[in-house]
Amino acid sequence: MNTAPQEPLPPRERHFSHSGKLKRIILTLLACLLIGGGLYGWYALHQAKTTFSKTYHALPTKPNDLALTSGKPFAVLLMGTDTGALGRHSVGRTDTMIIATINPKRQTAKLTSIPRDTLVDVYGSQQDDEKINAALPLYGPETAIKTVEHLVNIPIHYYVLINMGGLEKMINAVGGVDVVPPLTFHYEQANVKKNQKIHLNGASALAYSRMRDDDPLGDYGRQIRQRQIIKQLVLKEAGLSSVAHYQRVLGSLKNNMQTNLTFQDLLWLRTKYGHTSRHVQSATLQGKPAVINGIDYQVAPQTTINQVSKDLRKALGLPVNVQFQTDALDPTGE
Repeated sequence: MNTAPQEPLPPRERHFSHSGKLKRIILTLLACLLIGGGLYGWYALHQAKTTFSKTYHALPTKPNDLALTSGKPFAVLLMGTDTGALGRHSVGRTDTMIIATINPKRQTAKLTSIPRDTLVDVYGSQQDDEKINAALPLYGPETAIKTVEHLVNIPIHYYVLINMGGLEKMINAVGGVDVVPPLTFHYEQANVKKNQKIHLNGASALAYSRMRDDDPLGDYGRQIRQRQIIKQLVLKEAGLSSVAHYQRVLGSLKNNMQTNLTFQDLLWLRTKYGHTSRHVQSATLQGKPAVINGIDYQVAPQTTINQVSKDLRKALGLPVNVQFQTDALDPTGE
C-alpha cells in the first residue's frame, strides 16, 4: 500500500474546493430558508383561513349561483352599520349601502351608493314608507339584499356586512389610508383641508367617513368620502406583500364582519381581480328630500332609478332595455 503523503492541492484547486464547500453551505441555508418560509406561509395561511371562517355566513334561501372562477361579472352589496365602536353595540341600521359591480373582462369596478334614507317597500314585508337602511335590522341581510335587487333590478351575488369597529381595525391593519378631502372640516379625530392629501388612521378615517352635518351635500357628500375610504382601503390591501399582513387584516375582521364570500373566494378575488381596484368608477342613486308623516326621506324618481339600473346592468353584462317598476316609492308620481 502506498503510504506516501499526498501532495497539497495546487492553489487553484484548493480555491475550487473551498468554493464548492461554500456553495453547498449556501444551498443548504437557502433550502432551510425556503422550507421554513414555506412552512410558515402554510401555517399563516391556515391561521388566516381559520380566522376568516368565523366571518362566513351563507344565505339559506339565496345560494351562490355564480362562481367567481367563471370569470363572469358579479355584484357585491357592501353594508356598513354604525355599531362596533363609539360605545354602540346594537344590530344597527345600514348607514352605508354600496353596490360594487366587478367586470373581470373589462377590468373595471363600479361603486354605486344607495342613500340610507331612500324610501322603499322592504322586500317580502308589509313595511311601506320605510327607509332602506331599516331592512337589515328588521329582517336580516338577505332581505336587505333582495330589497336592493328589486330597487334597481339587478342580481346581487354576494354581500359583505361590516361594522364601524371592524372598519377602524381593518384600516389600522393596513397601516392607514391616504385621501384628498373634497372639503375642509374638523369632526372628531378628522381634521382635514380641502384638496390637501392626508394620511388617516382607523379612528380618523372613521370620523372622516361619518361626518355629514357640516357637508353642503349632506349624506351625499358623506357617500363620496365613504367611497374614497373604501377605494383606498382596497388599494392598500391589494399592495400587501405577505400572508402575515393578511393575518392582521383578517384578524381585524373577526367578530366585526360577515359575508357569504369564502376564504377561497377572497384569495381568488385578490389574485385574479386585484388589478380592477385601480379602475374604479363611482355613482350615486340621487334622490330628493321628502317628508312623509313627519319623517325625512330621500325619494329617487323612477327616471333616475331607470338610469342607475341601466348602468349597473351594463356593468354586469345584462340586457339594459328592460322595463320594470321599482320598489322605491315616489309620492309625487314622477
